[in-house]
Amino acid sequence: MKIELQPIAFVKNTRTQPTDDFWGSVISEIELEKGVPEEALSNIDLFSHLEIIYSFNKSKPEDVVFSGRPRGNPLYPLMGIFAQRKKDRPNAIGLCTVELIKHEGRIITVKNLDAIDGTPVLDIKPVMKEFQPKGEIRQAEWVSDLMKDYWK
Repeated sequence: MKIELQPIAFVKNTRTQPTDDFWGSVISEIELEKGVPEEALSNIDLFSHLEIIYSFNKSKPEDVVFSGRPRGNPLYPLMGIFAQRKKDRPNAIGLCTVELIKHEGRIITVKNLDAIDGTPVLDIKPVMKEFQPKGEIRQAEWVSDLMKDYWK
């Protein structure tokens, strides 16, 4: 089965390299592609947060991995690709929950998006409390160390 997706928007920001840390100060604009009507963003400002689904379009098929140590750190355990958020994934799809700062016409401005300038956006969804996890979120111990500078 072949699945083909077309970008609905593109990211605009100052970040040109997909480095691992210091995304906290990056403010991004997401501008709808020409074929997507402005009305697709109607009333999006009723939501404080959005989920952005995007393509790791700079990833190369030959770099795809199915397991490894996160960031190659020998102190972290060997993890399957689906147990980490690495960009070198089989389908090169990213997902990030962002804060909506403003909406003007065909553009939304967001904070906490870890996508570089020019990244194709595949979908935008509002965050709704009812879709959030029920109960406590559990994660591996090494994650907090790995993420300590990510959103700084």
